[in-house]
Amino acid sequence: MRITAVTCVKNEGPFLLEWIAFNRLLGVTDFLFYSNDCSDGTDRLLDALAARGGLVHLPNPAQGRNYQMEALKDAARQKIVKTADWVWIADVDEFLNIHVGNHTIPALIRACGNPQAISVTFQFFANCGIDGFRDRPVIEQFTRSHNPDLWCDQTAIEVKSLMRQDFPLRYFGAHRPFFRDDLPKAELPVWTDGSGRRVSHKYLVAANPRRIRKFPAHGARRFATLNHYALRSLDSYLVKNDRGDVNRENRAFDDTYWRERNDPAWEDTSIRRYLPALNAALAQMKQDPEIAALHADCVALHLAKRDALMAQPAYAEMHAHLRSLPTEPPAEYALMQELGLVT
Repeated sequence: MRITAVTCVKNEGPFLLEWIAFNRLLGVTDFLFYSNDCSDGTDRLLDALAARGGLVHLPNPAQGRNYQMEALKDAARQKIVKTADWVWIADVDEFLNIHVGNHTIPALIRACGNPQAISVTFQFFANCGIDGFRDRPVIEQFTRSHNPDLWCDQTAIEVKSLMRQDFPLRYFGAHRPFFRDDLPKAELPVWTDGSGRRVSHKYLVAANPRRIRKFPAHGARRFATLNHYALRSLDSYLVKNDRGDVNRENRAFDDTYWRERNDPAWEDTSIRRYLPALNAALAQMKQDPEIAALHADCVALHLAKRDALMAQPAYAEMHAHLRSLPTEPPAEYALMQELGLVT
């Protein structure tokens, strides 16, 4: 089975090897990376990995600011995507945690009955009070999240999707694929959640603008969860804030973004099942002297950016501010204030 993972990156150098090695453990056979405006060695490391096979690295084709959607439009035309049996579109801070069989994507597909698409629900992992960047697997360091069925005050949580080659694709979205509006009812794709249940009709046909990329999380993670490490360490969050993101250039992440995702109410270490194999795979990748050196350069440049940002009063203030914030999400904290539990 050929499985191609597609992603967009900007200054994600220290995290690339882990994400690639982890997805290979899941059964991903090929990777398509789009990068733009990298200053931390991401592009150099990807070029070296591409030279070793199984990975294609392309410059992001976007002419405007919509980097991710322009890249996904281009991806649909790429041979590495067109010849894949399945396509997995995700970001480098997202890790598919599979709970069934041998914990691989083929096992998830079998558990879900081999549908044409599977949408897996996010679980946002908190910062866990980790200030300093450490060159250790992200899935090892961050182990606490919100209640998986409830994020902030929302019971509907976003998803990312796996797509089978025969999905009647109109275009790829960042969270789910779309098919044409006039597709006959008999040709609608078979589409499940992460528990193998059919997704709702409104989600399927994108009938509700507020639900085109999410659905209720309760009971949706029996076979798989999508662990999202949007914050990582405070060091890395500052660098991310300076970078912007792949959707909007120079986007600023204010403290609402941090507070909404820094909810440590729930401990979940299930993804650590992959750690022994992941550490072995990383060690093997770093036996290649060029790959090891390029990874080390990415780490050094990441830390240098952190130091440069912390030398600026605005970022030093942001660092102190984020450290001082409560870990209850905004809606929960407002309710606690209303009840007089906090002042």
